Order: sequence, then C-alpha cells, then structure tokens
Amino acid sequence: MADKQPHLNGAYYGPAIPPPAQPRYRHHHGRTCCCCLFGILWKILVTLIVLVGLAILIFWLVVQPRSFKFHVTEADLTQFDYNADNSTLQYSMVLNFTARNPNKKLNIYYDKVEALAFYEDARFSNYDVITHMNSFRQYTKSSSPMSAVFSGEKVVILDNGQVSELNQDKSDGAYDFYVRLNFRIRYRLGDLISGDFKPKVKCHIKVPLANNGSETLFQTTKCDVDY
Repeated sequence: MADKQPHLNGAYYGPAIPPPAQPRYRHHHGRTCCCCLFGILWKILVTLIVLVGLAILIFWLVVQPRSFKFHVTEADLTQFDYNADNSTLQYSMVLNFTARNPNKKLNIYYDKVEALAFYEDARFSNYDVITHMNSFRQYTKSSSPMSAVFSGEKVVILDNGQVSELNQDKSDGAYDFYVRLNFRIRYRLGDLISGDFKPKVKCHIKVPLANNGSETLFQTTKCDVDY
C-alpha cells in the first residue's frame, strides 16, 4: 500500500527571510559647501565684470574721448654741417608745432613735453618744449602752438653709409629728420582730473637748408601719436 504523504497547506515554516538591504547614501557636506561657495564667487565676479564693462561703455558713448592731434607746421634749418675728421656736427633748426584737442568734453593739461631730434638714427639734440614753468591747460575744441629750438655742436658718430646719405642730402639741399616728442599729460572732465598719460609723438620731416637756393619745400608726413 502506497505511503500517504502529509497534507501541506502552502505555509513556509523555515528560517526567516531577511528584508532587502536599503542602499546607503554618502553625504559629502564639505564638498557641496565648497561647490556652492565657488558658484557664488563666480557669479559675483561675472556680475562685476559686466558692470565695469557697462560703465566703460557708457562713459565712452557719453564722453567720446579722442587723442590729441599733432602737426609740424613750420621748420627753419639754417645750419647743418658735419666734420667727418672729428665727428662734430654743428646745427641750428627751429620747429613749430600745433597740438589740437578735438574733444567736446575733455580738457588737456600739458605738464611736460620733450623733443628729440635724430638724423640717420643718431640723436643729435633735445629740447624741453614744455616744463612745469610753462605748463598749461588746453580747453575743448582748441589748438595750441609749441616750438622747439635745436642749436649747438655735438660729437655724432656716423658710419660711412650715413656720411654718404648726409652728403647726398647736402647736395639735394634738404635733410631728412626724425623728431620724437615725449609728452606727460592729464585729462580733465568737469572737476575730475585723470592720472598721468605719457604718449609719444613721432614725426618724419624733410627740411631744406635756408638760403642755399634749393627749391625743395618743407615736407612732413603725418605725425603718429602712440600711448
């Protein structure tokens, strides 16, 4: 006779089944705070850059600042003799300039102007055009005359090529000079006065020797203003 199987009601009476493990989350409080602080600082920096840029743009549109204009208006060369035996140069030249302030709202203070004269890349003279004794304020939309006097004797070393160029200029009756002017200026807007600016003006001029019968006229190229 077959063995009888005990009746099972479907219940499980084995060991208890543990609940599924809950995932653990790691909290990085320190790293989160650093990221938030960096984000805030970055937003502040971007905001400051935008505000400064807008302020500069508004100032530029309202004031429309422009550099002063500079021209050599007249040149008088009465002597330019070079002795190759002792490398001595005797010279006498007067230059007249005009500085113009094209701005509608900005005044210019000319505190110091120094002129340097070169021939064939060799500097032979300098002159203080403006010093603290004769500094002045230039108002808007106005022009001011200036003068430089180069006169004297100086030892100037010229090589054979430069001496050859000098002899050619002497034969032509006109000499090519390079004049550089070093400025120290300030700008004024209402009651506000800026700090010092030190632009340089560079001019190339061709000056005929006076009373030599040459038909060459005084020539100047555009003077460049570099800040």
